[in-house]
Amino acid sequence: MALDNLKLPTETVELPSKGLLYSKDNPLASGTIEMKYMTAKEEDILTNAAYIKNGTVIDKLLKSMIVSKINYDDLLIGDKNAILIAARVLGYGKDYEFTIGDTTHTVDLSQIENKKLDESLFQSGKNEFNYTLPNTGIEITFRLLTHGDEKKIQKELIGIKKLNNSNPEVSTRLKYIITSVADSREPKDIREFVDSYLLAKDAREFRNYIAKIQPDVDLTFFPDDGTKNITIPIGISFFYPDLD
Repeated sequence: MALDNLKLPTETVELPSKGLLYSKDNPLASGTIEMKYMTAKEEDILTNAAYIKNGTVIDKLLKSMIVSKINYDDLLIGDKNAILIAARVLGYGKDYEFTIGDTTHTVDLSQIENKKLDESLFQSGKNEFNYTLPNTGIEITFRLLTHGDEKKIQKELIGIKKLNNSNPEVSTRLKYIITSVADSREPKDIREFVDSYLLAKDAREFRNYIAKIQPDVDLTFFPDDGTKNITIPIGISFFYPDLD
């Protein structure tokens, strides 16, 4: 058989966001993404020492497995998490074994579902939401972070650490999430507000609200022994199941 006639099998992955937060001209607005099964090429990526050292190994892997023509930086973090789960299934199967304390559990990754969305909060094709801070009553708008945003945040944090050896991750992240404060969209106003006026208790409530509405996969696991539910940990064995 000629190699030209061979075709790798692919699977369609449903995005937790259903594509609702992407502009209509973005391929991700379809709410699905096509991925191919893992090959020896992807295993080479997983064992690439340079990728592991600089922290890009998982992104290199996912980019290699995605068949759909998308801009990877556009991916919402919750959608990227769904692709991560799919990549593990397409690479090493649905059974994932992990240990918590003295107990080892096995979960069927193919049964993981996306979180239910309150679509009434979504404006189709627009990644922006309204929120009133509960303690001060200040009105803000905000967006859900993408992979591209995460790269910018990490770059900024590295720069800050080099300057003064600090790691203001919470406040830096909020400066990228918030898109307006009291009708002002000026970046300098948003940054000043986060640094000087955002109450800690408001920031906490705000982060909890984001976690509640954000499209994502549901990693809740209910052990067979009847103990309380746990969150499935994504550890080193997730993509390296044979690692001793």
